[in-house]
Amino acid sequence: MKGLLSGLVRTIAIFVPVFLVATFVTFALRALSGLSPAHLQLGESATPETVAKIEHEWGLDRPFLTQYFDWFGNVLKGDLGVSWFNGADISRLLLEGAIISLSVAGLALIIGVVFGFGFGVLAAARRTTWVDRAITGFMTFISVMPSFVVGIALVVVFAVALGWFPSAGYIPAERGFGVWLAHLVLPAVALSFDTVSDVARQLRSGLVAAYRENYVTGAVVRGLSPRRIFFRHVLRNGMGPALTVLGMKFPNLLGGAVVTESIFGMPGFGQFAADSAQRGDVPAVQGVLVVSVVLVVVFNLLVNVILVRVTPASARGV
Repeated sequence: MKGLLSGLVRTIAIFVPVFLVATFVTFALRALSGLSPAHLQLGESATPETVAKIEHEWGLDRPFLTQYFDWFGNVLKGDLGVSWFNGADISRLLLEGAIISLSVAGLALIIGVVFGFGFGVLAAARRTTWVDRAITGFMTFISVMPSFVVGIALVVVFAVALGWFPSAGYIPAERGFGVWLAHLVLPAVALSFDTVSDVARQLRSGLVAAYRENYVTGAVVRGLSPRRIFFRHVLRNGMGPALTVLGMKFPNLLGGAVVTESIFGMPGFGQFAADSAQRGDVPAVQGVLVVSVVLVVVFNLLVNVILVRVTPASARGV
């Protein structure tokens, strides 16, 4: 318990300043971009007088730090402001899109964990055999396949040719769990390939290294069963690299959602971010970045807690 608390404190001590710096850089986007709500609303008909008037209405003529602290205070209360494009509440728009994107990313993460751990354990258990070589080669192959190529191929085969899954769109879970899941499967599989590959390879390497440790040799000499040796000693000490990689993969899943959601016609978080950036809707882009930072920080915090909990080396701060 003490190791868990100390690990949690260390993680928070790292991520709090990261969050503060990230929000400051995010807010500085407007000043760096030179964009204005007046240009977005009025287009080429904007004059210096109308620009000044609209920027005053939005409070953009105040000192930069005053604007930042007001905005940051609202962010801490969950208020991300309103869109320059249509005046809609950004928090509500992001929530609607985040539900879709997190559903896809969550399923992709589950696929990555299940198949990554499965392939990694099998390769380590059959190390130096043809099974190990075949899995390693297959993982290398799928790791270089872009998600948009995989997505298009999945649509052609499983949606168009076989008709097993819908080719595009999104149906909320309230309208039926089966229909909701069917719309998530193909984009989630397309996103999961890289996660499956990296988790499997890192887990395989970690387990093989753990098998070579002296404590495993001692356990064999004491007559412990292979199953007990694997679960009690090898897996706990060898899964650290795979969990670390898993923590770094979550941002990739969110980033990959931009392309995947375009292919599958899903109005998710990534599609909202891309549309907002194209329109020059700075408050919406800032909201997307803040939510992304929060999601990544929270996920990495969970991964670090799991690392401290299940791997002895992490609990000792190694």
